[in-house]
Amino acid sequence: MQTSSSYAPTPIMVERRFPLDLQRSILSIRELYEAGKQQHWVPQKDIAWSELDPGAWPPPVVEAARQVWSRRAWVEYTGLAETPALLIRFCLELDRESDPKYFLTVRNTEEAWHVECFHRYAKALGGYLARPADPAWEPVLNRTLYRDALNAMQSLDAYVAVHCAVEDGLELELYRLYAGNAREPVAAQILQKALAAKERHAAFGWLYLEERASQMDAALQASVVAQITAWLQEVAFAGYHIPSLSSEIDASAESAAATLVAEAGLGAATPAREQQAFRDYLSSARARLGELGLALPVLRHPVLGEV
Repeated sequence: MQTSSSYAPTPIMVERRFPLDLQRSILSIRELYEAGKQQHWVPQKDIAWSELDPGAWPPPVVEAARQVWSRRAWVEYTGLAETPALLIRFCLELDRESDPKYFLTVRNTEEAWHVECFHRYAKALGGYLARPADPAWEPVLNRTLYRDALNAMQSLDAYVAVHCAVEDGLELELYRLYAGNAREPVAAQILQKALAAKERHAAFGWLYLEERASQMDAALQASVVAQITAWLQEVAFAGYHIPSLSSEIDASAESAAATLVAEAGLGAATPAREQQAFRDYLSSARARLGELGLALPVLRHPVLGEV
């Protein structure tokens, strides 16, 4: 696993602030920003934490839920570093629209609320886990999106296509599963609020991609497709969002925990349902990308087959 000292310096863009244009130009994204402000909530006050009773389930189920919700916090935490970096990148690039900049300020707040809730839920189940039991997962989960977003050599449009449209869209579909299978009241409250935010996050990515797609030349289109393909093969297929997709790490413990938590109604989905959601989402995302002139190739996966 790489350490922070082993990374080459990240080339950062030189700021060109003026002329500073704060006019509304992408009204659909501005509406997402306004909706995020209106749906403000406070984790400590707006979640009925007292309703959670860990004694209602056998110890193996509680331990499994503790693992699932801790991992959920690890993944969500990535956004706390990524979103500010992405916001800075939008601000550094001359002539970028103001609406995404406003929206990203709200997105980061929502990510912080999610991390707080996921952490607190795991803690209530016996204690938040600060790292994976199997260290082989750490390189998969240690992502450097904040560096990628700030990298002047990285196309901002390609970055948004990969991480804000395709990746956030997948995360949204998974959270639909989790929220739909949450019978425990506190898990249900947390996931419903997270789901509402993730709908906006994915909408932002796809709306901005649609806005910019017509301005892409053939070279940038090819780069976007290549980066989406690389993300699918190197991140999604590695088990970042769905552990059972990993072909390099034994995910049997994670799969067993997810199954127990799903069956207990504590806000998870079985590996089979997650995998089917992935298949369905990738099919719809491929069609949507195709409409924008971005032809995603068919890929092969050891578990999923052709997707």
